[in-house]
Amino acid sequence: MKEQGRDEKPSAGSERAIRVVRVIARLIIGGPTTHVVNLHTGMDPHSFAQVLATGLENPGEGSLLDETLARGVKPIVIPAMVAEASFKFRDMLALWKLHRLIRREQPDIVHTHTAKAGFLGRVAARLAGVPVVIHTYHGHILHGYYGPVTTGILRGMEKMLARITDCIIAVSEQVKTELVAYGVAPSEKIRVIPLGFDLDPFLDCAVHRGEFRRELGLDDEARMVGIVGRLVAIKSHRLFLQAAALVIAKEPAARFVIVGDGVLRPKVEQQAFALGIADRVLFTGWRRDLPHIYADLDALALSSDNEGTPVSVIEAMAAGCPVVATRVGGVPDLITDGETGFLVPPSDAQALAAAILRVLRDQEAAGRMGRTARAFVRQRFTTKRLITDMERLYLELVNGQDQPLS
Repeated sequence: MKEQGRDEKPSAGSERAIRVVRVIARLIIGGPTTHVVNLHTGMDPHSFAQVLATGLENPGEGSLLDETLARGVKPIVIPAMVAEASFKFRDMLALWKLHRLIRREQPDIVHTHTAKAGFLGRVAARLAGVPVVIHTYHGHILHGYYGPVTTGILRGMEKMLARITDCIIAVSEQVKTELVAYGVAPSEKIRVIPLGFDLDPFLDCAVHRGEFRRELGLDDEARMVGIVGRLVAIKSHRLFLQAAALVIAKEPAARFVIVGDGVLRPKVEQQAFALGIADRVLFTGWRRDLPHIYADLDALALSSDNEGTPVSVIEAMAAGCPVVATRVGGVPDLITDGETGFLVPPSDAQALAAAILRVLRDQEAAGRMGRTARAFVRQRFTTKRLITDMERLYLELVNGQDQPLS
């Protein structure tokens, strides 16, 4: 048979695979990277030919490049692409390199993830005449990250970028609601496709119970509260430590574990000393054995000022670990207050501490909450569901109509 030409629309089961160039700013430890790698490895290679382009990590950010390579994904690294809320000469270089890559690959779809990649990748795609341009908001930087002037510029830029985007994906209903409220795009242009992960290591993590406690030299009586993520301002480790001090004043045996790293680590360590709780706060740095850690936590806390769909919350829920989180971004789409976790107002250390104490003091109720949360994420956040949703969307956008997958 004659090979399908560029002017013909590929479809499921057709001779030519749909070509996809996926762009992400950097492969750091976190949800967006895991999401992108899951898409790249999970989509049917006979129906979708994929290329992944990425930039470099900022100082202090943990990298998942080694894990990406181990899973058989060989990204094209563009060193000039760096995630910053600024526009510099190197961004022009990154734009040129992306444009050249896209012209060479001649994709049917360019799909971008994260803010800087969303800007450079979408502009490069339109300049190259790509038929379909998609951008995923894993969260957004439209409030909580920068001052009012920079935030206003970013909102205006996202509105303009939305006009050259065929489809915008939000990872939760709340993220979609916020994008519409900020005027980024009309509701009908935004699809909600929740994240998807391999949750089996977390669902089965009970086999590791006791290992992390022994590593830290803690007995079974010590109550452990963890926080997992980058040490950056938006995660508000400051609030986490303020709440920790309030909890320790009432439960001296409690220990607080900070998993992750980042540019703010020295300041966070200094704050623990200033609060007089440095001997009760443990810093682990980046860890790859998170199922071992969740297995021994009595609670996971999330103290962020803004979030999309926080992966640490999904992982903890899959592990049956009770979660106490600030009511921001897409978190309420994950947690039903009092049923699958506790939600508290942002920037309220008293409320965060009170919710943590409720979990620590009522282990029976905490156990029920953890089991309910586990069942919820087990059904909703699987890799299989993510792949099915994304393949269906790609086929719909390329072919101009909704097509069932074979």
